[in-house]
Amino acid sequence: MKKLSKYLLWAFGAAWIFQIIAGVLYRKGNSMGYSVVLAVSMFAPLLAAVLSGAGIRRIGWKPHIKGNIRWILFAWFVPAILGMIGAGLYFLLVPDALDTTFAYARTLLGNEGLAQLESNGLSVQMYAVISTVSAITYAPFVNMLFAIGEEAGWRGTMYPILKEHFGIVKGRLIGGTVWGVWHWPIMLLAGYEYGTSYWGAPVTGLLLFCVITIAMGIVFDFLYEKTNCIWVPALCHGAINAFAGVPMLFLNPAYADKLLLGPLMIGVISGLPLMLTAFILSIREKNTIMNAR
Repeated sequence: MKKLSKYLLWAFGAAWIFQIIAGVLYRKGNSMGYSVVLAVSMFAPLLAAVLSGAGIRRIGWKPHIKGNIRWILFAWFVPAILGMIGAGLYFLLVPDALDTTFAYARTLLGNEGLAQLESNGLSVQMYAVISTVSAITYAPFVNMLFAIGEEAGWRGTMYPILKEHFGIVKGRLIGGTVWGVWHWPIMLLAGYEYGTSYWGAPVTGLLLFCVITIAMGIVFDFLYEKTNCIWVPALCHGAINAFAGVPMLFLNPAYADKLLLGPLMIGVISGLPLMLTAFILSIREKNTIMNAR
């Protein structure tokens, strides 16, 4: 546990410094600087694993494609499927939140972005289609290169230690909570994920996000255990990040301050498919372990 303490000290210390810097840049209106620094902060867990002496050599760096095709496909496509189902459920229960005129997308693009689209002969509708297709096809692999920084630290280093000391269920619950808290500074400073004006802000958002990271952590760790390759959970992490903003393209701007419910995968309603998947995987693993005894 001493090694774990050192790891957490480095993981939180380095990341929180980056997140504070990113938060300051965000408040100054420097969106580019904010995005770059936030992306760099994703490598803090990997850096922590190295500096703490926890070691990263044996966490499965070599890709194992043979025998793992179904898990790779799971990591690649299931996040988008869960995201679509979750968003669909949200818009079904809150129909007024659906906007097929892409008003919110126009707001996000701004006048300059809209002008660039027009100059390239593209409409906002076409932009939405291209964004959705890219989020499902190649974007997960691009995002995987950034997600590997977190996966090497969380699933490759921290989760095995926690599961060894507390068991698989408690270990994942603790690990997911730690991972969620790790995001808190940027959530408080820049409204990361939920914004700043939702019901019960900021406490409800901070707590809900921990529930979401527990669920994500279960799915990622399940894939890691099945493949013994850290790139597979990194791909799943990248796929979630790639699809994350797609439902926002169809959101009524009047509901932009109600992200606590949906339509993103981190919402109470839209996150249900993800949470249910994590629960099912946990039950299946528990039954497998009991049958093996």
